Amino acid sequence: MSELKPLDPSPFVQFHAWMAEAEKVEVNDPNAMIVVTATPDGRPSARAILLKDVDERGFVFYTNKESRKAEELTANPQVFLLFYWKALHRQIRIEGTVEHVSDAEADAYFATRPRISQLGAWASMQSRPLPQRQVLEDRLAETEALYPNDVPRPGYWSGYRVIPALFEFWHDMPFRLHDRTLYQRDAAGAWVQSKLFP
Repeated sequence: MSELKPLDPSPFVQFHAWMAEAEKVEVNDPNAMIVVTATPDGRPSARAILLKDVDERGFVFYTNKESRKAEELTANPQVFLLFYWKALHRQIRIEGTVEHVSDAEADAYFATRPRISQLGAWASMQSRPLPQRQVLEDRLAETEALYPNDVPRPGYWSGYRVIPALFEFWHDMPFRLHDRTLYQRDAAGAWVQSKLFP
């Protein structure tokens, strides 16, 4: 059996440590995460999204607020995140709720995006039916003509912060005797570790 290192008392510190390792070995998008939402009656949907920021407040991603995931988050703010790094044989599960980021945060992030991505936020009616690719390309050209210089952030495009209530750090071990560490808050709000059977 390989030796396991103890995990940090803070799940955020531990997350940053595992992410730093993933950034060294994952070829594409180590910050990719599966975001699972659900309708009020419990019908789930999942998609891969890129994590754009993380601090002690939570995990941030950006999207069109008229998309399917945004509509589901409006109706049911419960959300589930999954990070999986195959090269490291690790995954992190996070359960929580969402809140909107501030307009200032959304503006600041939007300003860092490549111009074509900024224009795409205007051109795409995310999650709506697209009759043919040319419609999207025409809308992109129209938007580019409309904004020859700076591209403002659309009011319907913003970010969500996932506020964690639970973390599970999973590390693959030989013979499927995996190591599973759970973090949950106690009555005082402090993170407490416990272990789960594999």
